[in-house]
Amino acid sequence: MTHSLQAAAAQSATGSLVYLAGSDNSALNRRLRSLLEDALGSTTVIRSFSDGQTSRDSATPVIALGPEAFTRVRQDNRNAPVLALLVDRTFIDGYAERSGGSVSGILYDPPLLRQAIAGRAILPQATRVAMLARPGTVELYEPVTEQLPDYGLEGKIFVVTSDEKLIPTLIRALNYGDFILAAPDSSIYNPRTIKHILLTAYRRNRIVIGPSQAYVKAGSLASTYTPLTEIAELAAAFIREYRTSGQFPPPVYPDSFGIRLNQQVARSLNIPLRDSQDIINSVKARLGGPEESADE
Repeated sequence: MTHSLQAAAAQSATGSLVYLAGSDNSALNRRLRSLLEDALGSTTVIRSFSDGQTSRDSATPVIALGPEAFTRVRQDNRNAPVLALLVDRTFIDGYAERSGGSVSGILYDPPLLRQAIAGRAILPQATRVAMLARPGTVELYEPVTEQLPDYGLEGKIFVVTSDEKLIPTLIRALNYGDFILAAPDSSIYNPRTIKHILLTAYRRNRIVIGPSQAYVKAGSLASTYTPLTEIAELAAAFIREYRTSGQFPPPVYPDSFGIRLNQQVARSLNIPLRDSQDIINSVKARLGGPEESADE
């Protein structure tokens, strides 16, 4: 009996099987495993992925938590069906497009249009959005720059050509924009630069939106994010679709989202913040979607 037939026989005998390749964060792994167990139901067995797993069983889908886990699974077997969680579009899209439906992802990075609309909801008088990019990351912002005029905003990308030009370029961006829209671009936003970026912005009475909720703790004013419960529910739907059709749907952003706010920064800049739920409802209304509940 082949490995694939053995896997199929095991699934039919014991219910459905899914492997889980975890991240380096054990607490996050436990949390997502619990949520996935709830979302997939009692008929699905989740087993931890181990190196060499897919060479013995290349038919059972693997859920990978983050880019490193995804890469580990792919190195094990490039033909294994993999659903990546906690990844961004720039990481997973190429794999998904080449896979014929055997690779997909639930996208974790906040969509830039949603982030920009959140900035507008916080600063209703804002009309201009500034963005910082390296020459190789300008493409991160090009789609949202084209979308902004539909929402009463205009955007401009300021290109940082060297480390020495970061702050001078940032100052030009701050002079143009009502706020800075930050993408998950580690060549600009990283632990070494973020404090300098935020201090420079706030000295000029400008806020930074994004790039993620982790940076809100560092001093960014706000960022939207996807609750882990929503990621698990959507992952379960993708697994069910794979079992039915043999293919995953394309990578998607979940519809539901929360927003993280830095109240201390808002007070320092004399920005009155509405309730998180009000901001979420405003963003959903402007994007044309149904209202969602806040996830704190």
